[in-house]
Amino acid sequence: MFKIIVVEDDRNTQFTIKKILREMDIFKDSNIRICYFTKFTNELKEIIMDTSERKIYIMDIELETRVSGIDIAKFIRKTDWESEIIFTTHHDKMFETAYRNVYEVFDFIEKFHDFDKKLKKDIKLIINRNYDKRMFKYDSRDLSLRIFYRSITHIYRDKEARKIIINTDKTSYALYLSITDCMKYLDSRFKIVHRACIANTERVQSYDWKNSAFELDTGKRVNMLSKKFKKELESYDECNN
Repeated sequence: MFKIIVVEDDRNTQFTIKKILREMDIFKDSNIRICYFTKFTNELKEIIMDTSERKIYIMDIELETRVSGIDIAKFIRKTDWESEIIFTTHHDKMFETAYRNVYEVFDFIEKFHDFDKKLKKDIKLIINRNYDKRMFKYDSRDLSLRIFYRSITHIYRDKEARKIIINTDKTSYALYLSITDCMKYLDSRFKIVHRACIANTERVQSYDWKNSAFELDTGKRVNMLSKKFKKELESYDECNN
């Protein structure tokens, strides 16, 4: 489990951040908790002091209290060097002040310029890099299977064997499942790209729609791509870039 800590005293901006987080599929995971604060409180201090969990702090630099976002970030770094800090501000001139006072800041985001796009991109990057422990979990009478999502490249249906083949970086697994049923075991990064194939979109380097194929980050070319699913894939990419 990990936490997202939002420290923002402007109600409109806090509402915007809430809306952004609700729109992101990754926060539908029950292992992610989001906490909101408008100032430095004893509860926030306790959360910071608890280093058993890693956190993402989304912090307004200028709070209308004696303790600023920079002060809180400095307090965080006294005990916690693992969690990420994202500063937000209406004034880009504050970036240098924050940079000089706080070590290891992940990013500075201007509230008035592509705020939602930049925040989504930062959070997605942090979570995929640090917290991606989610797994494909399958249990039957004869088999218990646990595979990290990030290691799955693609899944296809073998017509002759009447099984799906789960391809990973190192090996493959065969299961008696349909493509539709398999999707129930996966998260939003996996998309159907052909009636008999599912791709891990984070492992796809390019889509060759003309030749009905996609290329993985391993260099492997998979000749199972249908234009029928092009619109959905493009919509997903727009939301996650």
